[in-house]
Amino acid sequence: MSPVNTSGPSHFTRRGALLAGFGCAVFLALPLASGAALAGDAKAQRVLAIGGAVTEIVYALGEQERLVGRDSTSSYPPEATALPDVGYIRALSPEGVLSVKPDLILARENNGPREAVEVLKSTGVRWVDVPDTFTLEGIDENITIIARELGVEEKGEALKRKVANDIATAREHLASVEDKRKVMFVLALTDDKVNASGTGTAASNIIELAGAENVISEFKGYKQISNEAVINAAPEVILMMNGRGATADHAAMDALIEAHPALSTTPAVKNGRIIRMDGLLMLGFGPRTGEAISQLAGALYGHEH
Repeated sequence: MSPVNTSGPSHFTRRGALLAGFGCAVFLALPLASGAALAGDAKAQRVLAIGGAVTEIVYALGEQERLVGRDSTSSYPPEATALPDVGYIRALSPEGVLSVKPDLILARENNGPREAVEVLKSTGVRWVDVPDTFTLEGIDENITIIARELGVEEKGEALKRKVANDIATAREHLASVEDKRKVMFVLALTDDKVNASGTGTAASNIIELAGAENVISEFKGYKQISNEAVINAAPEVILMMNGRGATADHAAMDALIEAHPALSTTPAVKNGRIIRMDGLLMLGFGPRTGEAISQLAGALYGHEH
């Protein structure tokens, strides 16, 4: 096949074609978008929150009445689920996002696809990226950014103090923990392949904040690890997210773990030490992080905490 000539006006690259397609859809959708975004100085009144922690922060600031939509990861507080859902954070579409007529979009940085986001950023509706930093400093920064964009800086400072106090209270007794639990966070178990957390992740950071040790430190991020690596890590505790929905079958997953050729050899499985937590609470690094630390530390250390 001959290479595509991109020099002439009648030819497009694949990415250009995608952007053109998105652009057409946005052109049709633009009459739906609020003109307030162009005013610049006016306080946003139609806010779209993309990312579970972003939505939680807006609620914690008491500014939820300005929300006109959320993404599908925004499941807390429960009343947030009554808002229009514009789709999954990494599978956004211009049409879906603009359908709620936002004049401000607050989006966690792990959004996508890139082409759709580029088109949305070109529409004139204010788009603010909220850093995807899963640290205590990151929580503070995210509250600062969101409070500033909403024009409620004083509320932001008060919320930062509350969150810091909650975290300090949750960690108050952890300094005395001498025998740190060795924890493996299992993101998924697919076809007998263990997808686990290395360093630099929300899972790794919440494990450390709860006074424990992440047993996987050879790589950053999440990846599949070998059975040999699982056996050598010898976790005392396996940490996982709760299954989605009330019908999640934990017994079936436990059976898979107990039958796994490597996981079944670990102290965690032999002693029945499998901990599950709500994914957004545990990994969101939002206003409820103190609660997440307290809950995980309690599950890890019980009366010792």
